[in-house]
Amino acid sequence: MSAAPAYSEDKAGSAGPGEPEYGHDPASGGIFSSDYKRHDDLKEMLDTNKDSLKLEAMKRIVAMIARGKNASDLFPAVVKNVACKNIEVKKLVYVYLVRYAEEQQDLALLSISTFQRGLKDPNQLIRASALRVLSSIRVPIIVPIMMLAIKEAASDMSPYVRKTAAHAIPKLYSLDSDQKDQLIEVIEKLLADKTTLVAGSVVMAFEEVCPERIDLIHKNYRKLCNLLIDVEEWGQVVIISMLTRYARTQFLSPTQNESLLEDNAEKAFYGSEEDEARAPGPEEAAAAALPARKPYVMDPDHRLLLRNTKPLLQSRSAAVVMAVAQLYFHLAPKAEVGVIAKALVRLLRSHSEVQYVVLQNVATMSIKRRGMFEPYLKSFYIRSTDPTQIKILKLEVLTNLANETNIPTVLREFQTYIRSMDKDFVAATIQAIGRCATNIGRVRDTCLNGLVQLLSNRDELVVAESVVVIKKLLQMQPAQHGEIIKHLAKLTDSIQVPMARASILWLIGEYCEHVPRIAPDVLRKMAKSFTAEEDIVKLQVINLAAKLYLTNSKQTKLLTQYVLSLAKYDQNYDIRDRARFTRQLIVPSEQGGALSRHAKKLFLAPKPAPVLESSFKDRDHFQLGSLSHLLNAKATGYQELPDWPEEAPDPSVRNVEVPEWTKCSNREKRKEKEKPFYSDSEGESGPTESADSDPESETESDSKSSSESSSGESSSESDHEEQEADEEKGRSSETEQSEEEGERRKSKKRKKGPEGRGGGSSSEEDSDSSSSSSDSEGTSGSEEERVEPAPWRRKTPPSSLGAPAAKEISLLDLEDFTPPSLQPVSPPAVVSSSLAADLEGLTFTDSSLVPSLLSPGQGSGRQELLHRVAGEGLAVDYTFSRQPFPGDPHMVSVQIHFSNSSDTPIKGLRVGAPKLPAGISIQEFPEMESLEPGESATAVMGINFCDSTQAANFQLCTQTRQFYVSIQPPVGELMAPVFMSENEFKKEQGQLTGMNEITEKLTLPDTCRSDHAVVQKVTATANLGRVPCGASDEYRFAGRTLASGSLVLLTLDARPAGAAQLTVNSEKMVIGTMLVKDVVQALTL
Repeated sequence: MSAAPAYSEDKAGSAGPGEPEYGHDPASGGIFSSDYKRHDDLKEMLDTNKDSLKLEAMKRIVAMIARGKNASDLFPAVVKNVACKNIEVKKLVYVYLVRYAEEQQDLALLSISTFQRGLKDPNQLIRASALRVLSSIRVPIIVPIMMLAIKEAASDMSPYVRKTAAHAIPKLYSLDSDQKDQLIEVIEKLLADKTTLVAGSVVMAFEEVCPERIDLIHKNYRKLCNLLIDVEEWGQVVIISMLTRYARTQFLSPTQNESLLEDNAEKAFYGSEEDEARAPGPEEAAAAALPARKPYVMDPDHRLLLRNTKPLLQSRSAAVVMAVAQLYFHLAPKAEVGVIAKALVRLLRSHSEVQYVVLQNVATMSIKRRGMFEPYLKSFYIRSTDPTQIKILKLEVLTNLANETNIPTVLREFQTYIRSMDKDFVAATIQAIGRCATNIGRVRDTCLNGLVQLLSNRDELVVAESVVVIKKLLQMQPAQHGEIIKHLAKLTDSIQVPMARASILWLIGEYCEHVPRIAPDVLRKMAKSFTAEEDIVKLQVINLAAKLYLTNSKQTKLLTQYVLSLAKYDQNYDIRDRARFTRQLIVPSEQGGALSRHAKKLFLAPKPAPVLESSFKDRDHFQLGSLSHLLNAKATGYQELPDWPEEAPDPSVRNVEVPEWTKCSNREKRKEKEKPFYSDSEGESGPTESADSDPESETESDSKSSSESSSGESSSESDHEEQEADEEKGRSSETEQSEEEGERRKSKKRKKGPEGRGGGSSSEEDSDSSSSSSDSEGTSGSEEERVEPAPWRRKTPPSSLGAPAAKEISLLDLEDFTPPSLQPVSPPAVVSSSLAADLEGLTFTDSSLVPSLLSPGQGSGRQELLHRVAGEGLAVDYTFSRQPFPGDPHMVSVQIHFSNSSDTPIKGLRVGAPKLPAGISIQEFPEMESLEPGESATAVMGINFCDSTQAANFQLCTQTRQFYVSIQPPVGELMAPVFMSENEFKKEQGQLTGMNEITEKLTLPDTCRSDHAVVQKVTATANLGRVPCGASDEYRFAGRTLASGSLVLLTLDARPAGAAQLTVNSEKMVIGTMLVKDVVQALTL
């Protein structure tokens, strides 16, 4: 008992009577002290008259709270100082009270009058702190006081106090929901606030209290869009989330008419042959009525939201970038969604937690918008330092992005991943290979061969996972893979993983007719070890026994009875039930019902092949970036994303009345401000767009939204949009509109002039705009091009066939400039056939004429591009010349042959806006001014097919018509011959084995046994060079793909009696597989 007083005396130590002791840290020790002595020194300091001691005490108390220590017993001592005149002390007292007011409600209520006086304090921080403490006292009795305080604070001069009032609204609502109507009035008042400090907080209060009152947002929509760039990051996330839901209820879907417009384009193209021949019927009348329907025009307010959120993709906050990304994904036209890809890839350099959330969303996006992330494929390659969950998500994205073009690269990555020490990751990689094989049929055999090679891996988990995936792939083409099933049957002795053993037994039972000798022996082995097997394996043994009994009862009758007898007394009731059921079904008995007669149909019915799908396929019904999307389950408080409306609601609800006396001055200011802006950057798109418009300039930013956007719309349509928007809003006069349009057109011409002429698809923006625009937009765009000045059109400069004239290089034509050594200035590449015959013997220094004058060689013959009936007298054919394309060695050189069989000259023949898949580009031929009746001409164009056989779609345009055409290359035209020695060939071939080697057996017909016939057929099929070979019955060819320079090695081993084996080695597995098929077809015909 004497220990406590001694401890207390010792603790008091050096302190004099009445003096507080500062030396001891109140947060440390105190374990053995009695409660009534706790924090005595702090209480004494708070009771003194010296502000310096009070301030020191409060600092230490707040420090204790920050460290997680309990300081609630100091509440009476602290609350007495709430009336302290020292501002610094008062601030800290309020910080303490906010923390403990809810726990010590009775004591806090005693100080209500002090808090109310604090609401009238001249210092804004004290007013805000008093309101914060008042709203933290969770006692229903003071609800009227809180409501009054919030209403007064909402009208406060300080934006900081108004922000605090917005924070107090959800607290009061959760305490008493009956106050909702009064709180909505306060929210409506705060939504009209023009300061960025308040915007985020009041929108959060709106979301908590009345998210269904969308009418409160109408008048403030444009202001929120314009303030968004300057709001703090937390507020930006909240506002963007709210505006996403708002836009889904107020605007039409930007993708609703795309499919309709594409269908109309096809109908117009195919119907053009017979338009003149017959009168239009009812179907044609209906089709003609479709384009008459009003085309989709984006609401200027919709465009305003997209334009003002786009700069936030460069925000330092991952949450803001993610919020903008989900907004674009849910609201933007397809052609514009791509801008978010780069920002999301940037976030992958952040912490693993951020990566996890971003990859979850990218995995969902990449299923619907694969092309968006294809250029950033390498950013999803897996690092050895990545956590397992990040690796598996990156695998998911890589699998979603795999297509015929990039599958060789993806499969090479997967080959590396299989050697990882992370077993879960290896299993996921093998499943990804299976999904790639399912989605891309051309690499199915290659993937299957690679997975079979994995069956010899030392790691049992790798083998087991490979077996499970092989089982799913074999279900697609079981008849072709009997050898693989036999190989799997041999693994039953070594594989111990239950799932793998069960998969092998299922395969053998399902396709027992392909392995009639092996299946009974497998059953014999499994019957021997039946009692020691896992339950899943036992069930498959019973299935195997039943299927063999039905197909080969002579050999397996006794074995089946033995297995069923063992299963009858198994410990697991599932296995006992299965055994009884199977016995009654397959073994006929006197009491056997009708089912036993249909046993074969039941057990050996054809099963549909499994569909290997992404686990993220159906996640897009949750809003991206939400917790529900992350968990794939609806979380508490989640609000569903509304569907797009069928008809657009009235846009005039967002109009705000502008006082008459402010209109004139605002217009003058806007003109002064925005003249240099439009003259410098009009017509450009992308990250250079400005979103820093003032709240006052809402009207003009709305009316000009379509011209500043990056949607790639034609200028005529954007002008039309602006006129419509201005007529609806009635805010500007016709004269002002015409002046602004005139200035805009001048600035556009100034901008377009020096741009010169670029490649047909060198700009991403051009290709994006062409894919998103409708036929009507394309027509208007082409009409506008025809009235452009001469430098904009692709005219051939006049020059003689002699020495080319020196080209004057202007510093303004930087986009058009190429070094003379790489591509000399060429005379017209359009040469008539008679002129070509006259010039055959001449030698030209200009390389650009050579492709026009040389014959196509041994490549595929002429193919029709445009029939003369469909082309209204213009017939167009093309050949692959197999000559290097001047200026770009990666492009395939295509000769285009034109002939005019009509009675009138065809003028202005050129290539229109191409609609190309990702990676493919076109270098068009120079425009032909005129093609006279009966005349023919030849031109050369280059196409970079990016090592794929996808068709390049583009338009052939004349002055009056547009024709949609497409060129699809045979795989053999995507390469150029390479000359190498026999030793070099063998060395390179040795490095391209495994999944990079495709072998096919064939029988050569009698007409294809000679050297000449074999070489001619192979080189006609593929543009390869012959490699010398010592053996007389072996042929070797080599080449490289034009786009990537990947080696393609072809070996034909011709044996006696016509038997032969064809082997292709290539890094590009898809190209190798297709080349094998084409060469086999050519040799066996």
